[in-house]
Amino acid sequence: MKIVLINPPHTAIGSRVPDDHLPPLGLLALGGPLLDAGHEVRLVDAEFGPMPLAVLVHDALGGDPDCILIGHSGSTSAHPTALRIAGMVKARSPRTLVIYGGVFPTYHWHDILAATDVFDFVVRGEGEATIVSLVEALDRRRPLADVAGIAYRDDLGHPFATRPASTIADLDACRVGWELIDVSRYSYWGGKRAVVMQFSRGCPHLCNYCGQRGFWTRWRHRDPVKFAREIAWLHREHGVELINLADENPTSSKKAWRAFVDAMIAENVPVLIVGSTRADDIVRDADILHLYRKAGVIRWLLGMENTDEETLSLIRKGGSTKSDREAIRLLRQHGILSMATWVAGFEDEGFRDLWRGFRQLIAYDPDQIQALYVTPHRWTPFFRIARDRKVIQTDVRLWDYKHQVLKMTRLRPWMLFFSVKLIELAVQSRPKALARILFHRDPEQRHSMRWYTKMGRRVWFREVWGFLVRDRRLTDGPTLAEFWGAPQDAEEESMIFQRPAQQPALPAVESRLAAEEKRLAG
Repeated sequence: MKIVLINPPHTAIGSRVPDDHLPPLGLLALGGPLLDAGHEVRLVDAEFGPMPLAVLVHDALGGDPDCILIGHSGSTSAHPTALRIAGMVKARSPRTLVIYGGVFPTYHWHDILAATDVFDFVVRGEGEATIVSLVEALDRRRPLADVAGIAYRDDLGHPFATRPASTIADLDACRVGWELIDVSRYSYWGGKRAVVMQFSRGCPHLCNYCGQRGFWTRWRHRDPVKFAREIAWLHREHGVELINLADENPTSSKKAWRAFVDAMIAENVPVLIVGSTRADDIVRDADILHLYRKAGVIRWLLGMENTDEETLSLIRKGGSTKSDREAIRLLRQHGILSMATWVAGFEDEGFRDLWRGFRQLIAYDPDQIQALYVTPHRWTPFFRIARDRKVIQTDVRLWDYKHQVLKMTRLRPWMLFFSVKLIELAVQSRPKALARILFHRDPEQRHSMRWYTKMGRRVWFREVWGFLVRDRRLTDGPTLAEFWGAPQDAEEESMIFQRPAQQPALPAVESRLAAEEKRLAG
């Protein structure tokens, strides 16, 4: 079958401001298995430009595809755009099947299929195996009800979901379709040729606000040596200079992560690695952090979320302010940049709470900070906690963590907004931070901090402009439950966990590399 993958133009501030663009890993991960199954696959990446929707649809329908796949990992804010694209596709080519996937449609499938007929199918959970089964059923006219992990309208027009799909036990079994993109067009970190990859999926921790934990169901990881080999191949064949890890928590297993770090050192390629992890893991790995840096790790985003112990307990973060501070110190000691995320709005904060949070951030002394707003997802336990709070932002295109969506009783929106902006400005402009930007001994880190500061400044002013001029908020909006519906935390896990086959203990990396070389040579 002829299949077109569409990466919609993202409306989030963080996507529109930088000059760099990263490839859509989720779609490429679907493209590889579809290509291997014998289908004709093409990607239309509308992020470049961004591409006007009319041009995007015209391009996508060129060649009369049988199916169009739309997906985006941050799909709550992307849903209105995906809906418009699907409607335009159906208006021009009613017979073209439109398949929708991602986190948001996985849980909101019933509402989506009941509200519109522009989406023919929704893929729920991991899509690599499901999309191949669905396309094969369509191509061979097999019963759709036998395909696990999809939703569609039945013969009576009612939304219907098949049984949940199983998680992918062997993440190395589904390859990424790198041939679908021109890697030279993608960059990050100030013009460095870059791609997005995943070493692992899921997270073993129980943070109750996380919209990703239940989507992936359980934490699993790729073969460390094979993953390092793929990175080395991307560098040698395509000139990739930087890997942005999309993992929620790639360091969950010290044994697996150490094996990957050793494999990267053995590959000896000048590739930088950035990603997200937990402060607790950094403290745990104090004895091997020098290997992190040697392997190419240059920055970790630490999802601290808050600096108040009571709030951390409320959201079941599982960390502590002590480990957060120690992680930043250890990273700096080993030449790795730290970015601290700080989220406002979990509780009904006042000025005193914000001041206390600001002082904690100063004490943490991170290299970079990313201030966000709590964004509740219907399928998370936090949604149930916040269900009676008022929604002040009903335009879900702005549910991107950079806009306040839940009402505070002690602070009006302008009070919270300008407090957060001043905290960002003060933390990033303190003398220590400026000295590192201007005079850091490591030219690579100096470059990265200057690039991030330049991008952050543009985002900061764009947010201020949007708040004052463009964005509209409600003074007395609906409750969260009235806006989205009943909580879905009982169905948070989107798939049935399939336990990986028992693997032998990881041997020394050198012997693994030798065995792999022998296999390839044979």
